Amino acid sequence: MKILLLLMPLTLLVLAIAVWGLIWAVRTGQFDDLEGPAHRILMDDDDPRIPRVERRKSHRDS
Repeated sequence: MKILLLLMPLTLLVLAIAVWGLIWAVRTGQFDDLEGPAHRILMDDDDPRIPRVERRKSHRDS
């Protein structure tokens, strides 16, 4: 029974931290756009990540 005197306040402390974290996340906009990053990965970028090697005219003319 003495363990309950330790576990009950510890449980309430952990619960309070979790509730504070949820409230902080909602107020700072962490849950505003959940689908945007998931769709952004599917969109094709116009900026290529692999640089293209340009051929020199002297190579083609030779």
